[in-house]
Amino acid sequence: MYPINDRQYLELCSKIAKILSISLSSAKKKVEIQIAKKGSKTIEEKRQVANDLLKLSEKDNENKLSSSKILDKLMSTLENDDNFMTED
Repeated sequence: MYPINDRQYLELCSKIAKILSISLSSAKKKVEIQIAKKGSKTIEEKRQVANDLLKLSEKDNENKLSSSKILDKLMSTLENDDNFMTED
């Protein structure tokens, strides 16, 4: 898939990246995968897919399901054993 250089599309991807605490290229890749799944052709359809993914990310962030919060929870230690992680 060729790169999309639409300003509004890139702005949506940057907001997704900020919410998910990932790089812009990772956010763009995440959106491009959804675009490919839906078979979107026009830039308006692609913007809509990015907007839908942004809304989903915002909803997950409000529900405390962001990747950074999940990682923080997984990396927490037990009370008396600081050398043992609850998850790898």
